[in-house]
Amino acid sequence: MIWENIKIALTSMVHNKLRTLLSLLGIIIGVASVVAILNLGQSVTESITESMNVGGIDMVNIFPTGSSRELNVFDESFGDTLMANVDGIDAVLPTASSSSRVRSGQDILAVTINGVTSDFFDVNNAELLYGDYFTALDNINRRQVVVLGKDVADELFPVGNAVGSYVSIFRQSSKRYLVVGVLDEKEATLGNSFDSTIFMPLNTYDQRFRKVATMSSYTCKVAEGYDAITVGDNIEDYLTELIGSDYFTVFSAASIVEMASEVTNTFSSFLAAIAAISLLVGGIGIMNIMLVSVAERTREIGIRKALGASPHVIMLQFLIEALTLTVIGGLIGILIGSLISFAIVNLVGWKLYFSYAAIVISLGFSMFVGVFFGWYPAAKASRLDPIESLSYE
Repeated sequence: MIWENIKIALTSMVHNKLRTLLSLLGIIIGVASVVAILNLGQSVTESITESMNVGGIDMVNIFPTGSSRELNVFDESFGDTLMANVDGIDAVLPTASSSSRVRSGQDILAVTINGVTSDFFDVNNAELLYGDYFTALDNINRRQVVVLGKDVADELFPVGNAVGSYVSIFRQSSKRYLVVGVLDEKEATLGNSFDSTIFMPLNTYDQRFRKVATMSSYTCKVAEGYDAITVGDNIEDYLTELIGSDYFTVFSAASIVEMASEVTNTFSSFLAAIAAISLLVGGIGIMNIMLVSVAERTREIGIRKALGASPHVIMLQFLIEALTLTVIGGLIGILIGSLISFAIVNLVGWKLYFSYAAIVISLGFSMFVGVFFGWYPAAKASRLDPIESLSYE
């Protein structure tokens, strides 16, 4: 019975192609808009998350302010103190940072110099292009060794391998440092670029380059099983209680991802709700075509009733026909919306992530529209008097 009603609906659509297309336009546009908007929202959120993962979404960064120098809190021992008072921290890596000029031969370049510990590279997922990292022993012995970011190496050593060569770094006077490694290209995260930076052992930085009064930043590696946002909040609460809130800034990539996700989801849902209005408009079109269909097939309805068809059977026939129309429109809309989102993400260079929830919701809503707006025409058909229907011209 159901399949017979579907075949009748399809036959009616084929015989009235233009009318059917015009009736389905609202459904198709509405579903396509909802699917495209939610797919793009999902792709934006995932792209932001991937970008943050490059820099480490399980990291919490602490940035002391300039006025914190007088407190004598943000020194090398700060990491041990923090780990003893805040749960969920695997490691705390201090970083001292400043800018300087560096020279190789006749080439002089302005770069950022970072003094870090030997485990800094592993925690930050920084991979080598060639050479090696400096070691903990290099840090203890304050050896004058450096690891170059890729852009720095390309500028200072455009030909050949930089490892084994020396660079001169200027402070009050220039000192020569041995290049032991060059980092592979690494995507910048929130303005932090590894490619344009030179890294040296933290003790070397303090003793041979520039005396460290206060660390520039601390990178806290969040332990497995702990939430980075929660750990960041706990760090902020601890430091606020210890020294007040004016002497530091706590930053978590996970909090940025969460905020971006919330904003994107809210904006996408708002736009999708607006786009869904066209589904209601499409529903009016479905009701219109169904009323016309009932009027055109009045004699057919009368014949079926005369042969014993119950009002329930007649009503089910027209409801299935309305559902068939909206499901077909919904499937076409899903296809068009997916193609639109695919074209846009390729245009801007993102990776497409399908929102399967959008597909299910759009198709479900279009079916609801079919039932809702098909109910009245179906009920009207089921209530027709068979004698009047048979005499209808």
